[in-house]
Amino acid sequence: MDYILILGAGSDIAQELAKLYAEEGYNLYLTSRNLDLLERLAKDLQIRYQIDAKPLFFDATSYETHSEFYQKLTPKPLGAVVAFGYLGDQLKAQKDFNEARKIIETNFLGAVSILEIIANDFEERKAGFIIGISSVAGERGRQSNYIYGAAKAAFSIYLQGLRNRLYRSGVSVLTVKPGFVDTKMTASMKLPKLLTASPAKVAHDIIKAWHKKKDEIYTLWFWRYIMLLIRMIPENIGKRLGW
Repeated sequence: MDYILILGAGSDIAQELAKLYAEEGYNLYLTSRNLDLLERLAKDLQIRYQIDAKPLFFDATSYETHSEFYQKLTPKPLGAVVAFGYLGDQLKAQKDFNEARKIIETNFLGAVSILEIIANDFEERKAGFIIGISSVAGERGRQSNYIYGAAKAAFSIYLQGLRNRLYRSGVSVLTVKPGFVDTKMTASMKLPKLLTASPAKVAHDIIKAWHKKKDEIYTLWFWRYIMLLIRMIPENIGKRLGW
């Protein structure tokens, strides 16, 4: 059975997604900087689903290592999922560029670096799929998270262009735009329960959209309409609301 590469496999959404792919019989390359977590996840998946799961170290911002990392994958994956990200601290980023850079590099530049390598391979093989987990935060600039939002907006536009580029090669590219999700990354935030998804629900939505070869999804589904309304609010009103 083919392998699927999950970049940022330690995230809550990625772990749920790994279970669903393993349930369908796919082997997995699981990557992050936390090998201890990956080894536990890999063992659990192998025992539970009788598939092969390989834990691999990957640092999204160590760009110089990305080409060698991908070339060493044998066999090459059927598809790749970019699930890594960094919410960061907006207030800290306003005063410390190192924090701003970390947000931008983790959410955008790191993804571009590895995905261009993967895309070149898939384009040559005329097969494969790419899934990128972006965010509704990239739909509108808000003072509370505009650096994170800007990085996610850039990532969404990048995926759109990549999708157009790879279409004639038979390679699909899915952009995922979650709203509020109950994860480790948002544990310190007070999220409205009715608008908040579980990682398992987001993963199920992703798998469903992947099977249907969709270009883009919002999850939960109603975020498409919430963000449509938010984008319609004129900026001179939005800035007065103190978002």
